[in-house]
Amino acid sequence: MRRIKLFIAMSLDGYIADEDGNINFLNNLPQAEPDHTYENFIKEIDTVILGSTTYLQIINELSPNDYPYKNMTSYVLTSQKNLLAKEKVTFINQEVTSLISELKEQEGDDIWLVGGSSIINPLITADLIDDYYISIAPVLLGEGISLFTEKKQLTNLHLVRQVTLNSMIHTHYQK
Repeated sequence: MRRIKLFIAMSLDGYIADEDGNINFLNNLPQAEPDHTYENFIKEIDTVILGSTTYLQIINELSPNDYPYKNMTSYVLTSQKNLLAKEKVTFINQEVTSLISELKEQEGDDIWLVGGSSIINPLITADLIDDYYISIAPVLLGEGISLFTEKKQLTNLHLVRQVTLNSMIHTHYQK
């Protein structure tokens, strides 16, 4: 069965972006050693799930000339019409929990929840995320878009691995 994986970076105070949705705080971190965390993670992924805000940020700002997930199947959860579709991108207007439940039963490699919090938090509540890969940047933003919102139930996780590299703490938890 396919695993649902969250792979995301956040500030030390728990924000995945600043109040304007920018992730620029990740661009100025020291890189003394090569970091292959992403490359190692992506080898097991063939499907990505994004919200329209994240998708638009990727195609308009972060990588406008080369869609980074063109070799995978992408599902963009949105109610917007007439969005620019990149290769292998499907726009879908349904609850993320039902989409994940359907995809999890299909053949394929693992599924990456690219972001953002409006997609992630319903899946945490529904206990549908199998792996949490969270990188912590040594930055305090003070405000912005939180990775986690308030929830009513306790979620226990098991630490699988923790690595410190280039001042980032890369963690891997499983439920």
